[in-house]
Amino acid sequence: MKRTVYDDDQEAFRQTVRTFIAKEVTPHFESWMEAGRVPRDLFTKLADLGATGFDIPEELGGAGPTSYKYQAILTEEANRAAVGIGHYSVSIGIVLPYLLRLATEEQKQRWLPGIASGETMLCIAMTEPGTGSDLAGIRTTARLSEDGRHYVLNGAKTFITGALNSELCVVVARTSPATADDRRFGLSLLVVPIDTEGFAFGRKLDKLGLRASDTNELSFTDVLVPAENLLGEQDRGFSYLGQNLPRERLAIAVGAVSMAQSAISHAQAYVEQREVFGRTVATFQNTKFELAACDTDVLAAQLMVDWGLALDEAGTLTAADAARIKLFCTETSQRVIDRCLQLHGGYGYMLEYPIARLYADTRVQRIYGGTSEVMKTIIAKDMGL
Repeated sequence: MKRTVYDDDQEAFRQTVRTFIAKEVTPHFESWMEAGRVPRDLFTKLADLGATGFDIPEELGGAGPTSYKYQAILTEEANRAAVGIGHYSVSIGIVLPYLLRLATEEQKQRWLPGIASGETMLCIAMTEPGTGSDLAGIRTTARLSEDGRHYVLNGAKTFITGALNSELCVVVARTSPATADDRRFGLSLLVVPIDTEGFAFGRKLDKLGLRASDTNELSFTDVLVPAENLLGEQDRGFSYLGQNLPRERLAIAVGAVSMAQSAISHAQAYVEQREVFGRTVATFQNTKFELAACDTDVLAAQLMVDWGLALDEAGTLTAADAARIKLFCTETSQRVIDRCLQLHGGYGYMLEYPIARLYADTRVQRIYGGTSEVMKTIIAKDMGL
């Protein structure tokens, strides 16, 4: 299918990214997976491409207003090569929009130039042991000092992506008790430098997939956070957290479809050279039918993604439509990649083959950003059910 969602400038950026990944990522990716993280300087190299300055004002070192499609291209090209670029999409795609939308002018002057240059990467700490998707149940506290100069932060977080390679962490903490009729009241967003005293790393979690992107436990013990690091208004944090979810869920769908496309490419290349009973696996009718069905499924998912990219560009991507896109694309990706692994036979189970990595990496897409079950709930509510 010839895609029409990208313009000439964006396709030129794709070629630049493809060259960058072939030179700076693919040759080193195996060692990065063993290390459990990408090297910190990968992000300064991405900054040289302009990839960390999207939407940051030009006077602060960024590229100014930028289509999300450029970030989508980075995801597609990394998955095309069956590699990863760490927590880039978390920092620039998920956390940066909070700063762009909520930060004061003084905060923007303080933080955005470093982000644009790649010197400052971002992570976000929401999930806690035992809370999962129930953010209203957050127990991490931030008590404002009597003189109003700083917050005292205490608590623990888990499943935090990219903290080891970040300089700033947006922490969701309870600054006031919940009210009787609103459990969500009282949460606030605090921007905390990683090197602040009392900010500690717990276990580096050993994940099934995405093994070149670090995921950690964090703890805060009497961490002093300057009051001027409050992002947005105190106690209104929960309302902010949902504002970027449609884009985040679209981004997950972009990743899911590009992983599935990569799986089909790897499976086709494998069956065309693998011989069984004196002939290549590609010549068997079952192989042709399986790949044809996978190709058709992914085409349908790609059309949904491109529809989502167009809606996002127009500013009309709704929570319900983003849920539909994420649900369909992540479920399709899991099914397609499983079938492509099957065509590899026993070799598909070996981690030296990219299909095994893709199989492991795609599984979490049906969980993070809202589980498939949560997506169905959102869609059903939109249907009036």
